[in-house]
Order: sequence, then structure tokens, then C-alpha cells
Amino acid sequence: MKRVLLFVATNVAVLALLAVTMQLLGIQGILDEQGVNLDLGSLLVFSAVLGFGGSLISLAISKWSAKRMTGARVIEQPANDVEAWLVNTVKRHATQAGIGMPDVAVYNAPESNAFATGARRDSALVAVSTGLLQNMRREEVDAVLAHEVSHIANGDMVTMTLIQGVVNTFVIFLSRVVGFVVDRVVFRTERGFGPGYYITSIVAQILLGILASMIVMAFSRHREFRADEGGARLAGKDNMVSALQRLGSGQPAEMPAQLHGFGISGHVGGGIKRLFMSHPPIPERIEALRRLG
Repeated sequence: MKRVLLFVATNVAVLALLAVTMQLLGIQGILDEQGVNLDLGSLLVFSAVLGFGGSLISLAISKWSAKRMTGARVIEQPANDVEAWLVNTVKRHATQAGIGMPDVAVYNAPESNAFATGARRDSALVAVSTGLLQNMRREEVDAVLAHEVSHIANGDMVTMTLIQGVVNTFVIFLSRVVGFVVDRVVFRTERGFGPGYYITSIVAQILLGILASMIVMAFSRHREFRADEGGARLAGKDNMVSALQRLGSGQPAEMPAQLHGFGISGHVGGGIKRLFMSHPPIPERIEALRRLG
């Protein structure tokens, strides 16, 4: 219920912020003077519905799509000691974190990785790769599982959805305002939409979308630090550090593009590439853990 209220409040806040900003800047008056017949109120509602709609649909089907994309098999009945240990460990961490028991799954991949996803804290999914189980000691796997449970406990999937919805709304709204202005003022289109509107709005949406991605990725990096800290609390700081060191010494973990932000390990890069990284560099994560009291 709290998450529904948060979603509604976020929608209202975004619409209110955009409306106030347009009023303070006098955008509607400027458009009227230029003969641009654009209903900003209707455009705001349209942008919010479209911007949040896609994000909410992705969140709603996140467990199903994650299992489909990775081929993850949910452990209904443990087939061996390893699977029994996985289920019991996730259950222990979930109890400590105060969330419902997530589904536990294993997927075939040589790289060491794991992810958590799901629309609700009490009905999420934690999945680990076979490579992680083969390449890590149990204490390290324990820490990885604690990291993923912390993502769920922190509500990271829902928060990411809300942030993505907010930036989507801004991108859709602003790109169409720019398209309208250029079409009417520069190309002097008097009725309907001319080529200037479509070309300009598409270009503006691409450019604004790139800027929006930087914002979303900045939050994604921030939540990884928080999940590392949560993992350290649940499984021990030394185990969390050791798990990250093991990840840093292995091959870069590959996951479907839609799940990059949900794995414990992500792509690395420097310079401008850093702005688009979903995960901080592992040395920085280790250093942050070592600074914890």
C-alpha cells in the first residue's frame, strides 16, 4: 500500500513541478505570443501516463522477464545440498531484513553474478549463476545473497521504476515542447504538425534521453553502495569485501541489457563512460566498505 501511495504522490509531484516551472518561466505566455497553440496541461498528463506507464509495466513483469531472459530455474524443492543451502541462506537474510521470502533461482552462466528483481518486497526473486556457485567460497556466496536481499529490503526496484518514470516524463514533455516551438516559430507551420516537429522532437528526445540515462545510472551506482553496506551487515564486512574482490578478479559478468542494473557486478569504464555505468568500480566499493565502522 505504501508503494502505491508513493507512486501516486510521485506522479502528482512531477505534474505539479512541471506545471509550476512552466508558469514561473512564462512558457505558456511565450508560446501564445508566438501563435503556438499548445495545451501544456494536457501534454503534462500525456507525458506522465506515457513516462510512468512503460516503467510500471516493466516492473510488473520483471520477475517473469528475468527468468525468461536468463533461463533461471526457481528452486521449488531443493535437489541437492547446495540448493538447500541457498534457500536457507536467503530465508535467513530475508528474515533479518524484515521482508517476505523471495523466490530463489539458479541460472546457467559461466560468469559470477547474481541479481534480484520483483515488484514487491515480499514477493521478489533472487537468482545466482552457476559460475558464481563454482567460483566462490560459501562465505562469499553468502555475502552476495545478502547484497541482493538488501536491494529488495531497500525497495530499489520500485525506486528505480519511479526515477525512470520521472525522467521519462520530463524527456517526453520537453522534447514535444521543443518540437512544437521549432515547428511553429522556425518552420512557420500553421496547422497540424510539420516535418520540423517530428524531426526536432525525435532529436530532442534522443539528446534528453541520454542526459536522463546519466541521472538514472547515478542513482543505480548509489544504491550499489547501499546494498554492499546491507550485505556487510547481514553477512559480515570481511565476507562482503572478499566477495567483491573475487568478482573483481574474474571475467566481466555479462547479463541481458535489461538486467545490467540488477546484477551484483556490472560493466566498467572510465572517462565519459563512467557516467553511464550502472555499478561503481569494484575498488571503490571495497574502499567504501572498509571505511564502515
